[in-house]
Amino acid sequence: MECGGFSDFARHLEREGELLRISEPVRTELEITALADREMKSPRGGDALLVEKPLLPDGTISPFPVLINAFGSERRIELVLGMPVADLVEEIRALLHAEPPRSFREGWELFREGLGLVRSRPHRVKDGPCRDRIVRMGASAELDLSILPVLRCWPKDGGAFITLPQVFTKDLETGRRNVGMYRMQVYDEATTGMHWQIHKVGARHGKEYWEKGVRMPVAVCLGGDPVLTFAATAPLPDGIDELLFAGFLRKKGIPLVRCETVDLEVPANSDFVLEGYVEPPELRPEGPFGDHTGFYTPVEPYPVFHLTCITHRKDAVYPATIVGKPPMEDFYLGTASVRLLFPILQATFPEIVDLALPPEGVFHNLVFLSIRKQYPYQAYKVMHGLWGMGQMMFTKILVVVDAEVNVHDTADVLFHLCANVDPERDFLFTRGPCDSLDHAPTVPNVGSHVGIDATRKLPAEGYPRPWPEEVSLPRDLCRELFTRFSRRKEGKGVSMS
Repeated sequence: MECGGFSDFARHLEREGELLRISEPVRTELEITALADREMKSPRGGDALLVEKPLLPDGTISPFPVLINAFGSERRIELVLGMPVADLVEEIRALLHAEPPRSFREGWELFREGLGLVRSRPHRVKDGPCRDRIVRMGASAELDLSILPVLRCWPKDGGAFITLPQVFTKDLETGRRNVGMYRMQVYDEATTGMHWQIHKVGARHGKEYWEKGVRMPVAVCLGGDPVLTFAATAPLPDGIDELLFAGFLRKKGIPLVRCETVDLEVPANSDFVLEGYVEPPELRPEGPFGDHTGFYTPVEPYPVFHLTCITHRKDAVYPATIVGKPPMEDFYLGTASVRLLFPILQATFPEIVDLALPPEGVFHNLVFLSIRKQYPYQAYKVMHGLWGMGQMMFTKILVVVDAEVNVHDTADVLFHLCANVDPERDFLFTRGPCDSLDHAPTVPNVGSHVGIDATRKLPAEGYPRPWPEEVSLPRDLCRELFTRFSRRKEGKGVSMS
């Protein structure tokens, strides 16, 4: 699905029966969260919500509707991408099949080259809908952050937070662009926090400007083509341009316009563009914030974003999400990203059959992995490899099972985990970087990780006994029996269909 902005996106979701309009006023403080949380925890992700009259803290109605839970189901993700995720996975697999990579780095390089082959490179245009209205900050500004329907999500949050921003920065030396998603606490009409954590590319860019004592230009886009939001959330490594990835998904390049007050380019179809800068070494306390971990993250110092200009579409819709105890909207975004990038992982580790990140693990805390085991300690080899790859370094608990185990069935994984593991023999502990939002480690950003080998054991792994066979019935017998009984008329005999 291709659309101009979130107003088009909302209409498309409504036509597909995926959206619920709310016409009465709803407060941006806690009330929208309550409605959205109920939907996100409903079967299959519930509905997207379009709050047409968001009620601001001062009692006025924001002129901009709020769209929330727009990505919160498998069906809506497919509408964003324009096709089933499985079809896109096969396209990516075909890009890698031409010349199998010899390393994970080569896999990414081949993928990046393939993205460019489908005319997906972003390109500059003179103007775009995101510039329908342009307001520079100053004493006479008619539009500022206080008019946007920014949500205060949870009772003990430190304030209202922009939760679906596409944050554009560039490397000071190379000029290479990055688009990340970092929450932004609104301090007043023209300043916010910029919560880029130590491991993020945005933080690395910020450090370069900090060391040189140079003001850092930043642009924050909200809305636009929903594939841009998806690309900003994807765990792409350095060297893969998020806009190139978005163009690959759209099969056409993303049009860009120059900002008014900073030297950056942004998508022309954005609903809002917040232009500004981060001034090193300025820091300000940020938080608390009810995060995807299900807990409040503490107050910590982070850079400050200073707003210099707001531009927006005439029909702008404000995009929002909430995070908290799973399942939430971000689960569907994360699951789709993992599936799309899985072929690159498999190209590097051909023994991997499947991978799943259960919602209870809030992304990388818990990973289930199945492999075709051919030699002793192969599970440990895969564990070490994954911990050395991008955001997989944050995985606290990694469970490896045999190929026939369904990693998307938590009960099946737990059965084989409990049956096949001798804890003293099969637990591998190591130390390394951990997520900045993880409150469990004693020292921030550094913690322990455990890999659990739940595969059947080989003699060379110190298991001298014959490994027992799992009980099961012959598949042919079951197929023939179920077919025979399913033909019986309802109400006569026993139906086993």
